[in-house]
Amino acid sequence: MSLMVVGSVAFDSIRTPYGEAEEILGGSATYFSVAASWFAPVRVVAVVGEDFQDRHLGVFRERGIDISGLERVSGRTFRWRGEYLNDMSEARTLETQLNVFEQFQPKIPETHASSEFLFLGNIHPELQLHVRRQLSGARLVAADSMNFWITKTPRELAQTLKEVDALIINEGEAKMLSGLENLCKAARAIQAMGPRKLVVKRGEHGVTFFNDGSVFSSPAYLLDEFKDPTGAGDTFAGGFMGHLARSKDLSDANLRRAVVYGSVMASFAVEDFGLQRLLNLSVEEIETRVREFTRLTHFDV
Repeated sequence: MSLMVVGSVAFDSIRTPYGEAEEILGGSATYFSVAASWFAPVRVVAVVGEDFQDRHLGVFRERGIDISGLERVSGRTFRWRGEYLNDMSEARTLETQLNVFEQFQPKIPETHASSEFLFLGNIHPELQLHVRRQLSGARLVAADSMNFWITKTPRELAQTLKEVDALIINEGEAKMLSGLENLCKAARAIQAMGPRKLVVKRGEHGVTFFNDGSVFSSPAYLLDEFKDPTGAGDTFAGGFMGHLARSKDLSDANLRRAVVYGSVMASFAVEDFGLQRLLNLSVEEIETRVREFTRLTHFDV
C-alpha cells in the first residue's frame, strides 16, 4: 500500500559525547522514509536546494523511495547544527538555517493523491492541513508537531488536529498541548481535540500508545551502543507507519505491533550517526529485534 511523507530534507551537523558528524543527510522526511522503506513503498514530498547532489538523491533511490515529489529550487538546502551534552534525550540547537525550507509549499504530484497512508512531518500546521485535505481518501493520517507550533500557532494546530487520525509527539509536548501534567488525562484531552490514536514518545522510558480506551506501553530497547539520537522520533514514525502500510491492518492489536516496529527502528537509528545504521540493516535484524522486544516484555499470568 502507498505511504507518503511530507516534511524536511536537510543537512545536519551533530556533536555528541561519542563523536561528531558534519553536514550529513537528515531531516524528518529523510529519516521517516528510510525507516519506512524497509516495510513498504514510500513517497517523499519535500524541498531541497541547488547544493543537493546526485549522491544525496542516491540514498533515496537505493532504498526504492519515490522522490518525484522532491522539489529542487534555487538556494541552499535546510541546515541544522546541534549538540548533545550530558542529556542525550535533548539536543541543544547551535544554528538553524531554514534556507529553501522557509518558503516550502508542498506540491503533491497527481500520482501521489491516491496514497492511503500519510505522515505529516513537523511543518507549519497550515501546511499540514493543506496536504491532508488533498488526500481525503487516505485510510490513516498521522501528524507530528513540536513545542514551537503548540505555543506560536495554537489555533492553526487545533484545526489540523481535528482532521488527523493519529498524533505522534513526545511526553513534554503532550503535556504542553493539553495543559495537563498527568499523562493519562493529557492523552484524553488530546484525543478530544481530534486524533483518536496518540503515540507519546518517552525517551529512555519507551513509548505509550493511547487508542480510544486502550493503553499500551512499550519499553525502550537496551543498547550497547548509543551514539546519536538525532532523527529517532521520525525513524520511529517511519517504522510505525511502514508496518501499518505493509500489513493493511488497523486493528488495535496490529497498532500495538506497529509501536514495537517503530521502537525497533528507532533503536537501530541511535546506534550510529545519521542514517548509517538504518542504511545498513537487514530484514532479519529487524525481525530478530522485534522478537527480542517480545521476550523483554513477556511474562506468564
